[in-house]
Amino acid sequence: MRVKISSALLALLLVTALCGVAFASGGGAEHHVDSGVLLKDFLYRVLNFAIVVAILVYFLRKPLKNGLVGRREEIAKALAEAKKAKEEAEAKFAEYDRKLQQATNEIAEIEAAIRKEGELEKEKIIASAKAMAVQIEADAGKAAELEVAKAKAQLQREAVQLAVSVAEELLKKNFTKEDDSRLIDEYMQKVGELH
Repeated sequence: MRVKISSALLALLLVTALCGVAFASGGGAEHHVDSGVLLKDFLYRVLNFAIVVAILVYFLRKPLKNGLVGRREEIAKALAEAKKAKEEAEAKFAEYDRKLQQATNEIAEIEAAIRKEGELEKEKIIASAKAMAVQIEADAGKAAELEVAKAKAQLQREAVQLAVSVAEELLKKNFTKEDDSRLIDEYMQKVGELH
């Protein structure tokens, strides 16, 4: 409020001073003036200017000083706030940089752990596949042996049947009634000897 009043008084004084200067400069018909009048007019103008400046200094010194002090305080406060904001921003940046570095390290650790786990899983799968191959090979060997044994048994049966049928055929062709009687007699004799 005081600043507004001071500004109004300053404006009023300035208008008064300018009016004085305008009246002093004269306006009207030209007439011959000697050097004493010119000096007097010049001194009047200088005095008028000095009075205006003195009045302005008197009334404006405190508001200007207060305004400048207030402005200086505002600037100092703004600088302090800016410095504080800068420090906070630097602290935040350092914190985020630290967190980013920590996250990068964690990502690298996780990646290394995943690679290691993948290698272990790969080794397990390979070992399991090798064991399975050995088991399949052993099972195939046993199955082959079993099939060979079955085939041998089948071949032996067929060979026995073939031998019996060949012997039967030979006996039918070559065996006569006399051979039959002779065999019966020999058999009876052997049975009789055993009793």
